Amino acid sequence: MRCSLGVVMIASLAFVACKSVRPFSVAHVDRAVTGPSKFPIAIDPSRVGTFPGETKSGAGFFYDEVLEYRVWLHPERGARRLAGDADYYAAFARYESALEYSARTDGAEEPLVLVRQREHVNEPTPGNFIWEKTERLTEWQVEWLKGSLRGPNSIADFLANPPVGKTTP
Repeated sequence: MRCSLGVVMIASLAFVACKSVRPFSVAHVDRAVTGPSKFPIAIDPSRVGTFPGETKSGAGFFYDEVLEYRVWLHPERGARRLAGDADYYAAFARYESALEYSARTDGAEEPLVLVRQREHVNEPTPGNFIWEKTERLTEWQVEWLKGSLRGPNSIADFLANPPVGKTTP
């Protein structure tokens, strides 16, 4: 009986020590906002890590809010298999924290940013721009944040003089 109890206790401890997550979900959250940042801090650090893992990707030309920075982790590239063979991510309130995590974690991508677009520009075909007034969440490359914060006239000005040869982020 003692041997069986010991095996059960060891198995229970091993189960607790092995963290697992659902595919395409958050495995690590860092809401800290200390220190300066090259890019905007998440609009509400207390919500970092609460947004859906599966969102749109890219596009829109403008953003309204930075929600979080994400570092996607890929088991096939050496990340821990917390979601079996599926990808998962770590969420951060501050870009620099995400970048540091990315650099020191096996199987990690460079950080992306999750933004909210209350209005955005759709480009269904090259050079055909449509003003979309529906809200959406989308992941962007972090560099796309530069000069893309939507102001009151951003989309109207963009549509009045659309860039030639520029493709949507």
